[in-house]
Amino acid sequence: MKVFLYFQGQSLIRKSGIGRALLLQTKALKSAGVEITLDNRDNFDIGHVNTLWPKSHKIERYIKKQGIPLVVHGHSIFSDMKNSFRFWQILQIFTKISIKKCFKYADVIITPTEYSKRVIESYKCVNCRVFAISNGIDLKEYAKDKEKVDLFKACFGIKEGQKVVVGIGLPIGRKGILEFFRIAKEFPEVTFIWFGDSAKITIPHKINKAIKKRPRNVIMPGYIDNDILKGGLQYASCFLFPTKEETEGIVILEALASYTPILVSNIPTYKDWLTDGKDCYKANSIMEFVNKLEYILTHDNTEITKNGYEVVKERRIEIIGQKLKSVYEELYNSKKN
Repeated sequence: MKVFLYFQGQSLIRKSGIGRALLLQTKALKSAGVEITLDNRDNFDIGHVNTLWPKSHKIERYIKKQGIPLVVHGHSIFSDMKNSFRFWQILQIFTKISIKKCFKYADVIITPTEYSKRVIESYKCVNCRVFAISNGIDLKEYAKDKEKVDLFKACFGIKEGQKVVVGIGLPIGRKGILEFFRIAKEFPEVTFIWFGDSAKITIPHKINKAIKKRPRNVIMPGYIDNDILKGGLQYASCFLFPTKEETEGIVILEALASYTPILVSNIPTYKDWLTDGKDCYKANSIMEFVNKLEYILTHDNTEITKNGYEVVKERRIEIIGQKLKSVYEELYNSKKN
């Protein structure tokens, strides 16, 4: 079986979670022995479209015209655009239209969590089966590595024993960048580092202003996709992620795989697979974030991180590859029959 994976604008999305999903999907499918192609001119048995934008509609129509089964990936839902980019209210209208168009062509939809599965199933435009399959994680990439930790410390001048809190994502409202600043302000002796960037013109004025006037203990090095980031996750006392909406959040998996305590917003996305006080910490307000971060920084979190690693082990790419393969085979056989 040969599968065509489609990601529109790969150079543009490489800094986002969807960009990471391309690499993870490729690894997962190869581990399951599934042949893949990124070229729609090749012969293939299954089409798997991951982006829900205008050019993706054309690719979907082409796949359907060839009589090839189509899988559409629900990385995004209608509410993802809220509080994201400049003029998000207008962009949200077009995003909804685009997502609806992509979903209506699908023979099967795959989405990362049970939460996003329920949301997508509630859309009137969806008339097919929806499967919840994690984006997955390559655990080997996040194995303990002193060299990566030392590289991170050298890059940011981190002294031995210095407390560091890490956040990762586009610096936008939905990801919780403003909350990150407010929490950091309460811990002036702790170094906070937010990895990730976006073109200044795409970010609302309010966010750009907040970034310019951020607390002095917050470092924003931009997008770093290398050993420095992995070393930072392994060294950090906490991964802080006050996001307001996610379909999964690959960065959460990366932090869990690094044995880093995570402190995340108590949102529906994490209800089904993360348990507060067992494998993570969840907060509902700024005050709760501050109190729980204080606890994390002053207590032993070994048991929490061990439990967190057990959670992420069930989402390793070898398992995800087999799950994707199973969906492909079921779809292919049903269409063939």
